[in-house]
Amino acid sequence: MAADIGGTFTDLVLECGNKRFTHKILTTPAAPERAVIEGIKVLIGKAEITPDQVDVFIHGTTLATNAILERKGAATALVATRGFRDILEIGDEGRYDQYDIFLEKPKPIVPRHLRFTVPERLTSRGEIILPIDEAAVMAIIPALRQQNIKSIAIALLHSYANDIHEKRIKDILKNSLPDLYITLSSEVCPEIREYERTSTACANAYVQPVMAGYLGRLAVELEKRGFSCPLYLMSSGGGLTTLEAAQRFPIRLVESGPAGGAIFASHIAKQHGIDKLLSFDMGGTTAKVCLIENGKPETSRSFEVDRTARFVKGSGLPLRIPVIEMVEIGAGGGSLAKIDIMKRIAVGPESAGSVPGPACYPNGGDRPAVTDANLILGRLDPNRFAGGSIRLNPDNANRALERHIGMKIGADVVTAAFGVCEIVEENMSNAVRVHTVERGKAMEDHTMMAFGGGAPLHAVRMGEKLGVDTIIIPPNAGVGSAVGFLRAPVSYEVVRSKFTLLDSFDAGQINALIADMEKEATDIVSPGALNKALVSRRGAYMRYVGQGHEIMAPLPERPLVPDDCATIRTAFEREYQRLFSRTLDAAGIEIMTWTVTVSAAAAEPAITPQMSAATYRASPCGEHEIFDHQTASTIKVAVYNRCDLRPGATCSGPCLIVEDETTTFVSASYRASINEHYCIVLKRLGDSRAD
Repeated sequence: MAADIGGTFTDLVLECGNKRFTHKILTTPAAPERAVIEGIKVLIGKAEITPDQVDVFIHGTTLATNAILERKGAATALVATRGFRDILEIGDEGRYDQYDIFLEKPKPIVPRHLRFTVPERLTSRGEIILPIDEAAVMAIIPALRQQNIKSIAIALLHSYANDIHEKRIKDILKNSLPDLYITLSSEVCPEIREYERTSTACANAYVQPVMAGYLGRLAVELEKRGFSCPLYLMSSGGGLTTLEAAQRFPIRLVESGPAGGAIFASHIAKQHGIDKLLSFDMGGTTAKVCLIENGKPETSRSFEVDRTARFVKGSGLPLRIPVIEMVEIGAGGGSLAKIDIMKRIAVGPESAGSVPGPACYPNGGDRPAVTDANLILGRLDPNRFAGGSIRLNPDNANRALERHIGMKIGADVVTAAFGVCEIVEENMSNAVRVHTVERGKAMEDHTMMAFGGGAPLHAVRMGEKLGVDTIIIPPNAGVGSAVGFLRAPVSYEVVRSKFTLLDSFDAGQINALIADMEKEATDIVSPGALNKALVSRRGAYMRYVGQGHEIMAPLPERPLVPDDCATIRTAFEREYQRLFSRTLDAAGIEIMTWTVTVSAAAAEPAITPQMSAATYRASPCGEHEIFDHQTASTIKVAVYNRCDLRPGATCSGPCLIVEDETTTFVSASYRASINEHYCIVLKRLGDSRAD
């Protein structure tokens, strides 16, 4: 069983043999576990099983992300080396826009008056220059009590090389403040670069009380209801981790929901033999785009949250965590629309969420959201939304769009609704263009896979804008991230910085370091591996001497020997050539950071029936009026029930394919068919690209 808490909906999936049961329920922000428990009751009833029959429960959530974005974390302080109090503001001294005199940077998580310093100093190799002043540490305690601090980050200079001072400060504080949550930068991010390491430690400390409390309550509620199965959390890097590890390092969950979506898309790509796939995940609050090649999503060690400038690197808070590489924008079903000061339609990033929700929801707000626009355009059936659990009100959507959009630009309600959707689709298409171009990829070479409650509604219009020939809508697309959780392996990555010149590296010393890292990862993974064989992957972040950034290259999966210098160089230069189309033959190479990932075997693909050789024209279950963007008129189109469509079924656009969790809009530019895996496959007809 899996549950994915989103900003608007909580999605749940239960698999029993080759049967899959799903449910969507509105998220309960005040107590997120309430929606999870209510959804579980529904699923267990559908499957006719008891809680003790559930083998495993996997969970992903956006709570950590939302706590940072909304600044609703715990009261947090920072202890730094004397002289480094302002590192969160100074950063790396870079400006993401050199010429903007009004440039806005994200607000630091820890305000200046809650940043404390102590005299101490280590070298970059971990040698003690100045012992820690323990009296200065004791002097901090009264201020922590007075400010009612719940959590603290300790980030000292060069602690990645030697954590002795950070651990001593932790011991001193714990003796006087036993209930204080404490994050050590040497544990959450033992890597070079003080700003990123301090920022990551502060973010972990900021969300830890919120996440640890929530996860603890959820575990208690599950146990109360008779669940005896293990509970795992989806991490941002695409693997599962234990409850204890998640409570200790909740910052690793910051992108857990989107990571599940990327795993889901990777599974579908492997199932179909697709080498180049673009996953498009649109939920109630955000839209996510990820490139997947050869069945694997791109990964990274760096991530930014709370960007002040959309798509612009350097405008957010940096986090050094294992993460699946993707671009995320505030464009979901609940994203609110408005008219800006230049009389243009603007959508997001502010969202109506689940409370109050879009205007058309039973207790919705009075401002229009993307869901309201889709309802007015006829793309949604007000009686079938979320499987009929939420009855939409077209009159409320009509009033909100007219008041906030139509009247302000002199347009009728349908035109206003189309404008909202067009802006959202253009924003998402631009995100795809930026993401692919930055990586030297051509979007036209990729198949698009759309999932999440909102993506199938907008996929064809994005396909027209981007020139995509094939779009896949998998079964249970509306709860795709939760399905992805069930496909993810139990996994954990350990990273440590240790500067090494490749030409003179000490194989014995590095083998000892890697063995220690592998043991740390294995200790976390083993309890959840369920007796499956463990696989260890090793890598190194390397660069030519004098360069400022590293790239990751794989290492041999065995103890290193001195002769591996040539093997490692070849692996690095192969990756360097792939990225930059050249190598620097005479340059030396240095290794900054080492990485070890230990994982258990992934879940096997679900069993699917074989496709019949014959194709047939599908029979519609009804008709519905929609606004057709190609003719700029309201027309009647056929409506197909996805549950009635079998492999070989075909239908031409414009039409709607409805199901409990989402609706697929097919324009006249595409023809739909059902393949052997029960996926909807949309094929573009001729040259129908729309700029």
